[in-house]
Amino acid sequence: MAITLKSSREIGIMRRAGAIVAEVLDLMRTAVRPGISLEELDRLARELIELRGGTPSFLGHQGFPSSICASVDEEVVHGIPGLDVLDRGEIVSIDVGVLLDGYHADSALTLPVGAISDEAAKLIEITEASFYRGIEHARSGQRIGDISAAIQAVAEQHGFGIVRELTGHGIGRSLWEDPQIPNYGHAGTGPLLRPGMTIAVEPMFTTGDPSTMVLEDGWTVVTVDGGLAAHYEHTVLITNGEPELLTKWESTVV
Repeated sequence: MAITLKSSREIGIMRRAGAIVAEVLDLMRTAVRPGISLEELDRLARELIELRGGTPSFLGHQGFPSSICASVDEEVVHGIPGLDVLDRGEIVSIDVGVLLDGYHADSALTLPVGAISDEAAKLIEITEASFYRGIEHARSGQRIGDISAAIQAVAEQHGFGIVRELTGHGIGRSLWEDPQIPNYGHAGTGPLLRPGMTIAVEPMFTTGDPSTMVLEDGWTVVTVDGGLAAHYEHTVLITNGEPELLTKWESTVV
C-alpha cells in the first residue's frame, strides 16, 4: 500500500479544487427540483467547473461518459446522467470531482426532490451524520478502522444497511489512491493516519438489503432489493489537529 503525504503546495491546490467542488454542489442544491433532467444537472456542473478553470474528474475516467454521477432512489453511485427527469418524492445523490493543476477533490451528497417520505429524509440525515461521527476520528495517530467503526455504529443504531462493496479512498494526483476506507470495521485497525494524508470518506447507506449489483451500462450501482440509497462524501485533510474538509460548502440553502 502506497499512501502519499501531500506537501503544503499540493494541499493548496487541493483546497482550490475543493472550493470548486463545493461551489458546484451548492449549485446542485438550488438546481435539483421536480422536472429538471439529469442531463441538465450534468451540463450545469460541467460549465461551472470549466468556468473556474478546472476539469471534471469523472469525465472520461475509465470511460465514464459524464461530468457528475447522478444516482436516483435505489441507485447507490455512478449513475450516468441522461434525459430522465426528476420526479417529486425521489432522492438523488450527486457526486462531483474536480481536477485542477494535476490534483483531484471529490464530494457527494443526497438531495430531496421536492417533498419526500419520512424514511427517505431520515436516510439522508443519518448518512450525513455518520460522516461527521466518522471524522471525529480522522486525526493523526488514529487509524482508518476508527473512522470505519464509527460510521458503522451510526448505521446500525438507526437500522440502515451499509454498502460493503464500495469504500472511501485516498485522493490526490489520482482520483482513487490508497488507502481504502470501508464504512464498517474495527477500531484500532488499518493504516495509521498521519498529517498530510488526503482521504475521501463516503458513507453509503440503504433502507433495506445493502447488497448491490451493477446495471448493464457497466457503471450504475443499484440495491438488489430496490431499497433507497444515500451517499455523503467530503475530501478530508489529516492535520496535526482537527481534520480539514477541503470540499466543505457554505450554502445557506435549505
